[in-house]
Amino acid sequence: GVPEAEVTWFKNKIKLPSSHHLRDGLLLIANVSLSDQGLYSCKAANLRGEVTESSQLLVLEPPRPLLYLEDLTAVLSGTGTSTRSVLTSPSGTTVTVSPGSSALIGCAVDGHPTPNITWLYSGKPLSLRHHLLAAGRILQILNVSDAPDGEFSCLAENEAGSLTQKTSLAIQEYRWSVDKTMACSASCGHKGVQLPQLRCLLDGAEVNISHCKEKPKPALQPIACNRRDCPSRWMVTSWSPCTRSCGGGTQMRRVTCQRLTAKGSSVPMLNEACAQVSKRPVDSQNCNRQPCVEWVASSWGQCNGPCIGPRLAVQHRQIFCQTKDGISVSSDQCSALPRPLSTQNCWTDVCGVHWRVSLWTVCTATCGNYGFQSRRVDCVHVRTNKPVLDHHCSWRPRPANWQRCNITPCENGMFPRGGEELWGWGRGRKEGRPVSQKCSTRPC
Repeated sequence: GVPEAEVTWFKNKIKLPSSHHLRDGLLLIANVSLSDQGLYSCKAANLRGEVTESSQLLVLEPPRPLLYLEDLTAVLSGTGTSTRSVLTSPSGTTVTVSPGSSALIGCAVDGHPTPNITWLYSGKPLSLRHHLLAAGRILQILNVSDAPDGEFSCLAENEAGSLTQKTSLAIQEYRWSVDKTMACSASCGHKGVQLPQLRCLLDGAEVNISHCKEKPKPALQPIACNRRDCPSRWMVTSWSPCTRSCGGGTQMRRVTCQRLTAKGSSVPMLNEACAQVSKRPVDSQNCNRQPCVEWVASSWGQCNGPCIGPRLAVQHRQIFCQTKDGISVSSDQCSALPRPLSTQNCWTDVCGVHWRVSLWTVCTATCGNYGFQSRRVDCVHVRTNKPVLDHHCSWRPRPANWQRCNITPCENGMFPRGGEELWGWGRGRKEGRPVSQKCSTRPC
């Protein structure tokens, strides 16, 4: 255009920074990724007008393998942990499953646009019973016994290319084995037993016992073992309660020498018989050696705070943890004891106030609607009865200091005391006699 047009570039109708622009109206996108996909528009404008042209950029990615498949995890959580699962791979994977069970095979691929997936068995379309889940990304084999041999494969295709991944199912059967026994439960006495040891085998190799949990367990018969007299040994009772809760106490227990026979009875023995085997346990020990402590509080401080209501002022005191001897220690040592309050509400002397009212004055009128009377209202101290500033009583309702009174109709020809009379000449009246009216009866 003449004059030369100014070119502006947009992506999805959003203006691009000038750093993307090149000369002669060209836009260069280096190292293209999926985030660059969209509708690109260029607008050329000069003094004579403008024109806009657009082009859609579609980024293609050929199918590629993924390390995991979130859809497979979601399906497994709904079908139960007994369902075996496997992901296909370009080199092929293998999973061992039990006869008659179901299996999930995931085709973990990605690409742009999303690849179309075709499942094959031994290179041919599927003919056994199956379900396709997660938009064809997961193949569910309902009975793995229908596919004793062969290889499953998934073919992923889009406009950018294709990818084939494979997996194989190995059908094995787990079984219980009881060819070994567990260690004896006791070395002597009358309670020693040993049980056959259950093992889960797969083709003669021991595997995790969870693989056999769906198989019926064989009956296990306990076998008596080590049924003989035990050597003499020291027998101890439980420790008695400590004689003191703090400051060092003592607790006791009983120590005897006994022998447990093969028939299950305990026979008392001389202490020398046990002393040859082991050292005699102690029958007393010190306990609760921590020092006795207590919370100690100082006297309450001055009562301070705003006088806006009863008991709204605050006073403080110091709380210490110390031993019975008066030695201060860390507060942690008193943590098991109830801690006294360090702050409390209080009533200050200045808050002991109330409103004091005087008697009402005589009404300013004997009748009518304009009489009033007043009285004095003061905030005074309860103890001294001396006036204080009104704001000290502000938390109590202030009594009224004036009111209307004698609000009764006046008889004809009478005026209320306290009113004023206005005399004048009647207008429009031939006799010219004086007339009167009430005025200015407001309280002064």
